[in-house]
Amino acid sequence: MRKLSCVFALVGASCLWSAGAVAQTKVAWSDSCSKADPDYTVQVGDPDSHSFGLGQLKCHATKPAEIGGDKGKDAVVTSATVSSGNKSQQHGIYVLSMESGDKVSLPYQGTTTLKDGKPSGAKGTWSFAAGTGKLKGIKGKGTWHCSPAGDGWSCSGEGDYELAK
Repeated sequence: MRKLSCVFALVGASCLWSAGAVAQTKVAWSDSCSKADPDYTVQVGDPDSHSFGLGQLKCHATKPAEIGGDKGKDAVVTSATVSSGNKSQQHGIYVLSMESGDKVSLPYQGTTTLKDGKPSGAKGTWSFAAGTGKLKGIKGKGTWHCSPAGDGWSCSGEGDYELAK
């Protein structure tokens, strides 16, 4: 009887894990983003040349995110940055507007690498925090990366999500 209980426990755990794996849906997108406006930087004045920054970028989907059958359209990215030497750490929120009018916010964190004082690339992680309409209660996470493109940035992200039931 004990062996049978173990088998049922394993089968049950396997089914629960499979159900969780099936509930996750992949998402990927690419954006073209403007240079930051506003863009504030304050030098700390310490020997390590730290600076603090705050900026906001506007992005337009070049390959829209598809979430629950709806497509992403535009995004606003607001970021706080601490820089020193050839690295910059940022935390921010990416707010994606969907074609339906729903919105979803993705808090993120990441690192930008600087070369000769100019950004040469950025990467990090994100998660879903809040959504409106049918995106209310969304959960998920993923990664992002950006590279300079003209006066702005070319960015992309990918990950998994699960809509609330």
